[in-house]
Amino acid sequence: MILLTEFTVLIEKRRVRERLVGMFVAVAMVAGALFCARLASAQPILNGKHEKIARDLQDGISTVSSRNRNANGKWARDVNGVRTVQVVIVTDGSDADMSDLRAEVLRLGGSVHARHPAVRALTVQVPAQHVGALAQRKDVVSVSPNRATRRTASTLESISGALTANVRPSSSKTTYSGLDGTGIGIAVLDSGVMKAHEAFLDGAGSTRVLRNVNMLNGNVSAWLDGVDATVSPAPGSTALANYESSIASDNAPTQDSYGHGTHVASVAAGRAKYYTYAGDTTGIAPNATVYDVKVLGSQGTGSLSDALDGIQWVIYHAREYNIRVLNVSLATDSTETWQTDPLCVAVRTATAAGITVVVAAGNFGKDYNGNEIYGSISAPGNDPSVITVGAVNYKNTISRDDDRVNFFSSRGPTRSSYVDSYGTRRIDNVLKPDLVAPGNKIIGAAATKASSSYPMWNYLATNYYNKLVTPVGITQAYGETQMMLSGTSIAAPVVSGAAALLLQANPGLTPPLVKAILQYTAEPLPGANLLQQGAGLLNIDGAITVAKTLRTDIAAKIEAGTMSAGTALLASGKTSPSQTSTINGIDITWSRVVFAGGTHIVSGTALFTKFQPIYDPRITWANGTVRFRQPIYWSGSGVTAGTYPKYFTDVAMSSQALISYGVVSANGVAGSSSMTGKTGVFVPTATLSGWLAGGSGTTLGQGVVLSEGMILSEGLILSEGLILSEGLVLSEGLILSEGLVLSEGMVLSEAVYSSIVPPVTKQLKSLFMTTTGTPSVDATSSTQPTLQFDSNRAQQGE
Repeated sequence: MILLTEFTVLIEKRRVRERLVGMFVAVAMVAGALFCARLASAQPILNGKHEKIARDLQDGISTVSSRNRNANGKWARDVNGVRTVQVVIVTDGSDADMSDLRAEVLRLGGSVHARHPAVRALTVQVPAQHVGALAQRKDVVSVSPNRATRRTASTLESISGALTANVRPSSSKTTYSGLDGTGIGIAVLDSGVMKAHEAFLDGAGSTRVLRNVNMLNGNVSAWLDGVDATVSPAPGSTALANYESSIASDNAPTQDSYGHGTHVASVAAGRAKYYTYAGDTTGIAPNATVYDVKVLGSQGTGSLSDALDGIQWVIYHAREYNIRVLNVSLATDSTETWQTDPLCVAVRTATAAGITVVVAAGNFGKDYNGNEIYGSISAPGNDPSVITVGAVNYKNTISRDDDRVNFFSSRGPTRSSYVDSYGTRRIDNVLKPDLVAPGNKIIGAAATKASSSYPMWNYLATNYYNKLVTPVGITQAYGETQMMLSGTSIAAPVVSGAAALLLQANPGLTPPLVKAILQYTAEPLPGANLLQQGAGLLNIDGAITVAKTLRTDIAAKIEAGTMSAGTALLASGKTSPSQTSTINGIDITWSRVVFAGGTHIVSGTALFTKFQPIYDPRITWANGTVRFRQPIYWSGSGVTAGTYPKYFTDVAMSSQALISYGVVSANGVAGSSSMTGKTGVFVPTATLSGWLAGGSGTTLGQGVVLSEGMILSEGLILSEGLILSEGLVLSEGLILSEGLVLSEGMVLSEAVYSSIVPPVTKQLKSLFMTTTGTPSVDATSSTQPTLQFDSNRAQQGE
C-alpha cells in the first residue's frame, strides 16, 4: 500500500552511529572553541579542496575507510566496481542548452539524468574521480551532491489576524465574507496532497486541487549508465507531453502516503464547510487553488534533483495557472552559500519569475541538552530572496499576548558559506528568519487513501496515532480526517496563505514587496531577538492594510522597465495608514522592521510611498553581491507570448540604485552585535521597534550607498557562550532510528517533546557507548482505532 521510491533507503545502523559521533565531536569542538579559539568570519580551508565543490561532496569523495564507504549511499555508491556519485552541476548560463557539458559527462563515462534550465543546472551521474575535472570547467559554477530532502472561526484564522473587518469581516465554519485567496494559485512542494479530502472543496463542492504531479515518477536517480535523459521543455513538444504524462498523478488512489503535504496545504488553503465531525479548522486562504507538486516519498524523503524538477514545473506553469505562491516545507542540510546551492538557485529563480516563495526555517533551535543554537537555518531558507518562517507557540489561545517563539524553531543567521579564490571560507551570515507564525499543535487535514471502503491512514498518522490523531478528539470520518502537527513547516503555509490574501487584495505586488509588507507589519514578540523571530509575528490585518494602499500596476511596470527608484507607490487617493492593528480586541504596534541586503535593517514609510528597486523580483542583494536574474520566455507560432520560461540569464549588477532617499537605516540604532549586551543582531525586535517608532534611525539621502550592514563577529559572540550550528550538525530531518524521525512538522511539538525525545536521547547515549545495536524505539505500539466513515457520504472522493 505504501509507495516506496527506488531511491529512498533506510539509514544504516553504522550511518546513525557515525552521525551521532560527528554530532558529539562537533559539540565538543564548539565547546573547545569557547576556551581556546577566537574564530573569524573568514576561516582557512585545508589544502587540496576545490572551491566549486560542495564540502559534503568533497568529504564523500575523499572518504576511503570501509566503515564510511556507504555513509553517503543516497548520492554515492559503487557501480560496476567504480565509485560513482550523483551530483547537481550549476552552470554560468553561457550555454543555455548545456550541450557541451552534457557531452563531457557522457565522455567521462557518466549519465545525464535531468536538465534544469530554470536553474541552469544538470543532475548527472559520474565516476567520483572525474568530479574535479568537471569543476575545473569555466562554465561550471558549483558541483553539489544530489542530497536527500526532508520535511520539514478557526483558531488559526483568529490568531493570525485574518478575522478582522479589513480581511474577513465575518466567518463561521460554513460561510464567510471577505478575502479568501480566490484566483490565486498556491503550489505545495511536499509529500503530496489528497485531492479527495473535503478540506479542498470550494463553495460548490468541487475540488480546488487543480493538479497533482509526482516528480518521483521521473525516476531521476535510477543509477543508469551512459544515458542522457534530459527533456526538451518546448511548449507543445512531444517530449514535454510525454514528461507531463509520466508525472501526472491527478487520479492516483494514494496521493499523499506520508501525510505531511496534505496537512500543509490545508493550513494554507483548507476549508471546513463540509465537515460533519471535525471542528472549524479553516485555513488562511480557504478559496485559493492548490497545485500539488510531490517530491517526497512515503517516508518523507526525496532527492535534491526531484525537488529541482518540482520547482521547475511550478516556474514553467506559473503564468498558465496563475501560481503566485510556492510553499516549501522541506530542506536539505547543505552548507553551500546561497549563491551556488542548487535549491537556493531554484527558489531564487522562482522569485525572479514572480512567484512568492515561502520556506520553513527548520526545527533545530536547540540541541538535545537544551542549549539554544544559533545559525541553524536550513537550505533553501538561507536564500535572501525567500520568506523564511519560524514557528510560534500560541498556547492554545486566540490572544497573542502569550505567544512565544517555539524552542525548536531554527535561529539565524545563516551559516552557509563559500570558498574564495584565496582558499578562505566566507560565511554568508544573512539575517534570518524573516518572521514567525503559529506552528505548534496545529490541527489540519490528514491524508488517507482515496477510498471510502478502505481509507488507509497516512504514514505519520499510522506510526504516531496517539500523538497526532488522538488529541484531536473527533470521530475520524473519511474525507474529513484530521491530525495535529507542529514545526516551522506548519508555520510556513500560514504565511503562504497570507501571501495569497495579499495578492488577491493587490495583484500588482511582487515577491520582495510582499515580504517587506509582511515584515514591516509584523508584531514584535517580547524578549525575542532578530535572530529568533525576525521582524515578529505575522499580522495579516496590517499587511492587508498596506497592500490596499498601493497601486496595482507595480509588477507590470517593473517588468516593462518603466518603474524607477523613488516613483510614487501609493494608489490614487490613498495615504500611509497608521502603523497599528487591532486583533481580537487588542491593539498591536507594527515592527517597522524590514531586512534588506542580507545584513541591513531598513524602516520608514518611504518604503511604501516610494518605489524601492529591491522590489524588483529579478534582483537579489546580499553580502555586497547584487545579481539580476532575467526570465527568457518561449515564443513562436502557437505559443502564448511571455508565458513559458525557456531559461534565465543571471548577471552581476553594478551602479544599481537599491534603496531610494527617505528610507530609514536602523543599522546604527541596533549597534554592534553582542549577545550579552542584547545589541546588533541580538537586540530584541520589540526594543528596536520602539526605537524606530520614537524616530531613531538615519534617513538616507539621495545617492547614499549602504555598505557593511550588520556583520556578525564570530569571535565576539563565541566568547559570550553562543553555540553556532555549522549546518551539518543537527541538520534538517536527522533520522535517529528507523521508527522515529525528528522532521519538520511532526513530533517536535512542545507537548510531545518531553515524552519522546528524552527516552530517545537516553538510548542514543547508550548507542554512542557501544559499537553494535540500534536504539529500540517502538513508535507503533499505540492502539490504532480503525478509520470510521459516514455511510451517507461513502462515495465522496471515489
